This record gives sequence, structure tokens and C-alpha cells, in this order.
Amino acid sequence: MSGFVEKPEPVEVPGLVHLHTGKVRDLYRDAEGRLVMVASDRTSAYDWVLATEIPDKGRILTQLSLWWFERLTDLVPHHVLSTEVPAGAPADWEGRTLICRPLEMVPVECVARGYLTGSGLAEYEENRTVCGLALPEGLTDGSELPSPIFTPATKAEVGEHDENVSYEEVARRVGAETAALLRQTTLSVYGRARDIARDRGIILADTKFEFGFADGGLVLADEVLTPDSSRFWPAEDWEPGRTQPSFDKQIIRNWLASPASGWDRHGDTPPPPLPAEVAERTRAKYLEAYQRLTGTKWE
Repeated sequence: MSGFVEKPEPVEVPGLVHLHTGKVRDLYRDAEGRLVMVASDRTSAYDWVLATEIPDKGRILTQLSLWWFERLTDLVPHHVLSTEVPAGAPADWEGRTLICRPLEMVPVECVARGYLTGSGLAEYEENRTVCGLALPEGLTDGSELPSPIFTPATKAEVGEHDENVSYEEVARRVGAETAALLRQTTLSVYGRARDIARDRGIILADTKFEFGFADGGLVLADEVLTPDSSRFWPAEDWEPGRTQPSFDKQIIRNWLASPASGWDRHGDTPPPPLPAEVAERTRAKYLEAYQRLTGTKWE
């Protein structure tokens, strides 16, 4: 069993139609047909959306995505039209709201990997491949790959794991031309972001993008290059052969998996609330990633 510990009731805003409540974002449509994305402070782990929120998380994700969008527009356009908060919306929506153009979304998670870890490592250890792509012998957890690879996955609903698929499967689902465009754009954006992060002392190990089409062109959507969608490692601590420290919610996963939580993540009981100290340390990691990448202090 998995999903929301307690699914929140959507906020009612005059002129907006609520479409969906996701793990982190609430999605609305306005009177002009535009999408209104509101990033909450919710967080998830082990397929559960937790009862405890991480203060400022939604604003950090939103502002970091906007920072990245500005640096990628020459590679691929993005879906953001405005950051103006709709009239009648709660004051808390400030800084966490994006007004976006609707897209015909591509049903594929476009993952780029420059380093070996996570599900890619598990597959590599079994048969020396990742998503069917052959890799050389001798790699270990945290190893840099000879060159970045495109390792797509199918999109999952809340409570379901994304499933890695081959490039050939993507081509079968969306067509050879679109598959080639997704791969080329994903690796191009990853390469740009990897170099920017590296200059700031951060390794971008892997990341996932979502794309859609508008007026016949590919558009970058959703959040981009945040600690929720990417593995960021401090370059000064990188050491292949072990699990790398990261700027994400690993602190939460570690606590939930520890005896201190008293929770059996393999059972069907929802996880317990997080201690305040765990939530604050997680917030600090998100803030550190934002500040190191953007070079600006969080206000």
C-alpha cells in the first residue's frame, strides 16, 4: 500500500478549476485555459506522501526551476508564461505559483545519467547495462560514465514506481522522430546543466525532464533540475565506491528506514510524522543546493 498519508483538500479559488493534486504540486486551469501549477511543501518517500511538510520547499523548487529555465531557453523553450498569483488565491501561493501554457505531454520520463547510481547501478551490477545500454566493466556506485546516457522511464501515478524502458520501447510508443528528439534534447540540456553545476562545486549525477508539444515544437515542462528531480552531489565529497552525500531528501529516507522511526516500510501502515529536526535538516539541504547553484542567498 502507498499514496498519501492524508490527501489534502484542494484550495478553492474563484475562476480556477482544480484538475489534480500530485505528490508536490496542485494543478488548476484558469478561465483562459492556462495551467496554474502551485508547488506545495509536501514531500514523499518510499512511495508515500508524508504528513510532515518541509517549510519553504515549494518556493525553493519553483524559484530554482525558474533560474534554470532562464539558462536553457536557447536549447529548448519552457512552458512558463507568468509567475503572477491569480486574484483571490491565498497569499501563501506567492513564490510557488507558475502560470503555464497547456501542452500535449509526452508520456515518458526523460532521464539523463552522467554517473552510475540508483536503479542504474542495480541493473549494471546484474548485466553490465543500463536501460539496455552496454557499459564497460569496472564501474561502481558513483562512477562517472564514459559519456552521459539517455535512460527513459514510463511515468507512474502516485504510489507506483517509474519503470525503466529501452530507447526502442520509447520509439515504439511515441515514434522514431519524437524519440530521437527527446534523446537529443535531454542530453543537450543535461550537458549544459552539468557544466553550470560543476562550476559551482556540484555534481549533477542524473536528472529527469518532462516534455510536451505546443504548436508543433518540443517544450520543457514541470519542474527542472531541482533536488526533487535530480541527484546533486557536493563535488568535494565525491568518492566512487560508496553512496554519495546528496542535496535531497535522503535524510528523510534514512530516518524512516532507521529503528528510530519504528516504521516498517515493507508493510501497509503509513509512515509516521517526521521529527522537527529531520524536517529542518532536509530544508537546509534544499536551501544549500539553491544557494550554491544560484549564488544568491535565500530570502
